[in-house]
Amino acid sequence: MGGGSSYLAVLALAALPTGEMRITALVCNLIVAGGGVFHFARAGELPWRKALPLVVCSIPAAYLGGRIALPREQFLGLLGIVLLCAGLAMWWRPGPQGASPGRDPSEDKPRSRSDPRFYAAGLGGLLGFLAGLVSIGGGIFLSPVLFLRRWAPARTIAAVTSLFIFVNSLSGLGGQLSQGAAVSWRLLLVLALAVLVGGQIGTRLTLRKLSPGAIRRIAAVLIVLVGVRLLLQFAGVY
Repeated sequence: MGGGSSYLAVLALAALPTGEMRITALVCNLIVAGGGVFHFARAGELPWRKALPLVVCSIPAAYLGGRIALPREQFLGLLGIVLLCAGLAMWWRPGPQGASPGRDPSEDKPRSRSDPRFYAAGLGGLLGFLAGLVSIGGGIFLSPVLFLRRWAPARTIAAVTSLFIFVNSLSGLGGQLSQGAAVSWRLLLVLALAVLVGGQIGTRLTLRKLSPGAIRRIAAVLIVLVGVRLLLQFAGVY
């Protein structure tokens, strides 16, 4: 995952301007997802032909979503809904069925060879538009859908999700910059460096057997809490 939902949750609590929140989250996404794409492609895990309908149709949709500048109140309300859904999806992220304990889940066979192209294109376009509109990569929603459909082995899904996040973050960022969105480059540089260092630390901790499931669920709880808070704020309750 690129981490877009987590970045937006933190930036929303910091009360940054909406445009600055969106650009900052997407740049951080690019740093993390770009590294994932590089490593997966280098390992030969990226099925370019199978991912093509998802990715190609998501790019223009993400650009269009990035060009839409919602009023802050509406953006925070939409963000609250997205964070709530993302947190629940992160908590309840289905894995490949039939995996045995201690076995590499990437060895599990997918249910079918591929989805119809129109389905993949429609899914990519829908999630791409949402990614550009809210400034997440869209992977937090794509990954559970692909796992539920047993679209491919786990490593392949992870590779395609990284690619999906990267291209949508880049396209959404292009859409926002085309609208002249302002950003504090000094703050962006600091946060980008923090994400780069944090990503390296997280990778090393994971390699040392730190449970990724526990970390994912802790993050899910925090994202849900921020989403609920934003929705209450949007409703004038909090």
